[in-house]
Amino acid sequence: MTKIVNHWIGGKTAEGASGTYGPVTNPATGEVTTKVAFASVEEVDAAVAAAKEAFRSWGQSSLAQRTSILFRFRALLDAHRDEIAALITAEHGKVHSDALGEVARGLEIVDLACGINVQLKGELSTQVASRVDVASIRQPLGVVAGITPFNFPAMVPMWMFPLAIACGNTFVLKPSEKDPSAAVRLAELLAEAGLPEGVFNVVHGDKVAVDRLLEHPDVKAVSFVGSTPIARYIHTTASAGGKRVQALGGAKNHMLVLPDADLDAAADAAVSAAYGSAGERCMAISAVVAVGAIGDELVEKIRERAEKIKIGPGDDPTSEMGPLITATHRDKVASYVAGAADEGAEVVLDGTGHTVDGFENGHWIGISLLDKVPTTAKAYQDEIFGPVLCVLRAETYEEALDIINASPFGNGTAIFTRDGGAARRFQLEVEAGMVGVNVPIPVPVGYHSFGGWKDSLFGDHHIYGNDGTHFYTRGKVVTTRWPDPADAPSGVDLGFPRNH
Repeated sequence: MTKIVNHWIGGKTAEGASGTYGPVTNPATGEVTTKVAFASVEEVDAAVAAAKEAFRSWGQSSLAQRTSILFRFRALLDAHRDEIAALITAEHGKVHSDALGEVARGLEIVDLACGINVQLKGELSTQVASRVDVASIRQPLGVVAGITPFNFPAMVPMWMFPLAIACGNTFVLKPSEKDPSAAVRLAELLAEAGLPEGVFNVVHGDKVAVDRLLEHPDVKAVSFVGSTPIARYIHTTASAGGKRVQALGGAKNHMLVLPDADLDAAADAAVSAAYGSAGERCMAISAVVAVGAIGDELVEKIRERAEKIKIGPGDDPTSEMGPLITATHRDKVASYVAGAADEGAEVVLDGTGHTVDGFENGHWIGISLLDKVPTTAKAYQDEIFGPVLCVLRAETYEEALDIINASPFGNGTAIFTRDGGAARRFQLEVEAGMVGVNVPIPVPVGYHSFGGWKDSLFGDHHIYGNDGTHFYTRGKVVTTRWPDPADAPSGVDLGFPRNH
């Protein structure tokens, strides 16, 4: 019997009423295992209405109430991490260890939200004038929405909603329709933790649901993670309606390897960063820039390691890389490898014909490694979002830096070197929002904010960390003047000596 994933509105399951459903497949088998209800405009409106009603009390709730619920949610999340990871593997395809890592990174932001008391402290200046004090405070926005991608169906929502609700907002989540089950399970755990009805809602769907959230007058802010074209659309559309927007887009993350680098460490890092999670992550290293004469040796070391990666179903403990999310995406990724030689690249490894015995209908693709890739090649210019690593050659640091900074993307980057001075120059001169020094995937810990530059971010705020708290609150300044109690009118005795 096919499983059906419904919406979560007002603290309970809401069966889909639109009559439209989308298929959810097991990427390892290609089998449709689940149907997900697609929300109509009316169903999105119902979720927003539930959130708006809940905000009336939740926005006035104490910090102690909010954090106590989040602490209980954190304990439940920790207890159910294997279960959530299994849901991710079944619908996304990533191996169980990767899925567990995703849940762990989401837990970091829950930890941050549990300590929101410190983040929400205001400021006070006394005696700015005679008996005048000025205070700055932060208050919640109201109903906020999150639109999240398929590649991290638990982690990316948790980059958003824990901070949003800790700040006193209510939340409507529109997760990816390709792997929706994790989002609903998170909603159930929040309810079990005691979150009041309507504070957190989930609606599934396609462009109909997204557009309604973007235009709904009661939605005050929208958070998004996905591709650059959609991020640009989200930002333009929601901003036109007066909403606050943080829209994180695509990437083409470069790893610069200098001649003095430990090449074994660099090769290990390149392989894990390029092929982990089958390359389906916005912080994947998809381009290595080798400087000087080390290129051949580095490529050979990467090839040796890449060939040993075991590809198989995500629920097989021996698998190191799983399938891609859909057959359509698999075919698109393969097309970049198929056309690489004609564009001037050298195909070192071609994984496009890979299959797995017993799972021939799965969305499989193997490891691909392209060397001496020109910057004009589509495999270099586009975000492939699959296990394809491009290696570019540069004669000098300056040439390599120019290649990286010419990219329209500026999400993350890394440098591998033993020279502190070179690393320092790079971190100051490179045009990217997140930089790793001998760290291939520089995703910040929860109390620092995540976000890129250029076409990798639309909006002024990065996600989570201090930026996240500021995004989900708005500032207010209160200037107060009280008369001296000694000047109280006659007939009113406050116990102070009178000045008249």
